[in-house]
Amino acid sequence: LVSAGEQLAAFRTQDGQAYMVDAYCPHLGANLAAGGRVVGDCIECPFHGWQFRGEDGKCTHIPYAQKVPDFARVRTWHSCEVNGMLLVWYHCERIGPTWAVPEQREITTKEWVFRGQTEHLVDAHIQEIPENAADTAHLAFLHGPAILGGSDLRYTRSKLWDFMKHIWKAEWRPEPEPNEHCSRLLVQHTTTVFEKHISLMDSTVSARQVGPGLVFLTFEHTFLGRGIILQTVTPLEPLLQNVVHKIYYQKNMPAIIPKFILRAECIQFERDITIWNNKQYLPKPLLVREDSSIQKHRRWYAQFYSEKSMRLPVQKLGLDW
Repeated sequence: LVSAGEQLAAFRTQDGQAYMVDAYCPHLGANLAAGGRVVGDCIECPFHGWQFRGEDGKCTHIPYAQKVPDFARVRTWHSCEVNGMLLVWYHCERIGPTWAVPEQREITTKEWVFRGQTEHLVDAHIQEIPENAADTAHLAFLHGPAILGGSDLRYTRSKLWDFMKHIWKAEWRPEPEPNEHCSRLLVQHTTTVFEKHISLMDSTVSARQVGPGLVFLTFEHTFLGRGIILQTVTPLEPLLQNVVHKIYYQKNMPAIIPKFILRAECIQFERDITIWNNKQYLPKPLLVREDSSIQKHRRWYAQFYSEKSMRLPVQKLGLDW
């Protein structure tokens, strides 16, 4: 696994507990995740058989040594297994978790079942992706054209699909204490065909952002039922993000329904990706009064940076370097 520029190894002990440790063995640098195996509550290095305990990373056995040095250990990472995902806590100053990931009751009770996922690599500043929630103006322009027009921005505004429009009414706001690390986007979605409102396609979407890289996107539809898309944003490099969407839906609904919803969401998301992959992050954007929620979002998101957070190098202008 690669997360925030770190190479990690995830494994499940024989009693079922999941752990996350540094991938490289401190002995001679072999990758524990490439050929390593689980022995009891330890992960065994494929090179020399050193065994490291998942709980605290301590080396418990070296097959050819009489004594295991007290300092022989691999770094462990705070992690939790919730909503069918193994999540790792990253803080560049190694401060432990300050909040917990909420459990989605319907996933735990299996009322909602897994119906598929998508995965995208996005070449952008990590903040660009969540900031979309506060940029309500882009919804009408970028996401208004029918999903039938696809995700290629050259054709989304084609006259061919002009008869159908998506209308979005959205409001973003941060949550109060003790959930100041969370924010919510409430969206009312309606569809028109030949300017006539099709109430059958009305839906309510609530996007709850938890921390900098996790979103709970819950859907409610009068006829198509309820479900959720879990979005995770994992930074691989300073300007490279791995975005995964997993959909869970009412098990009494035909699988074609959540698969259609995930496909529609994927088309809309890929429109954003075209923008993100080719844009520049502006620390001081030129905003108008109607963009005020973008500045509010930036103030809210600033809590996830710390003194030692990785900063992008200052761009040089011209060739005087």
